[in-house]
Amino acid sequence: MKVTVVAGNPKPESRTLDAAHRLANNLTEGSTDVRTEEVDVVTLGAGLLGWGDPGVAAAVETVGSSDLVVVASPTFKATYTGLLKLFLDQFAGGTGLQNVVVVPLMLGAGPAHAMAPDLFLKHVLVELGATTPAPGLYLIDSSFTTDSAIADYTTRWGETILASTRTRTDVS
Repeated sequence: MKVTVVAGNPKPESRTLDAAHRLANNLTEGSTDVRTEEVDVVTLGAGLLGWGDPGVAAAVETVGSSDLVVVASPTFKATYTGLLKLFLDQFAGGTGLQNVVVVPLMLGAGPAHAMAPDLFLKHVLVELGATTPAPGLYLIDSSFTTDSAIADYTTRWGETILASTRTRTDVS
């Protein structure tokens, strides 16, 4: 299974990227033959501002050919970052993430924006063709490394998410 984590944080090697890796690892724990890729969107730089950049195209191909993708963003102005939007704009509408199982993940300072992954990020992913079989996950950025939110989410939704990736593999 090819798993890719995408972090749309303007800071490289961010807590957002760390949280995405933690969630991906929890979801695939015990699975065999897992290959994990990473797209730290900020490293794509100015290539995101136009079309045809080879580095951006390679990142889009990596994500689009994955079985499971965790798309993560910090909460900026109550929604996901413009940086992540620039990356998502590189995907073809309706088909760019067709048959890819995606988990939206957002981090924030407090619970006020806990619905942001489902209200904002999930909708754009579905518009790109993604399969999102579970609710998005919102984490408090100061405590996600010590609280049980990722483990609780995996216990509740992990089997549904993994079953969706198996269905995708059977269809392909």
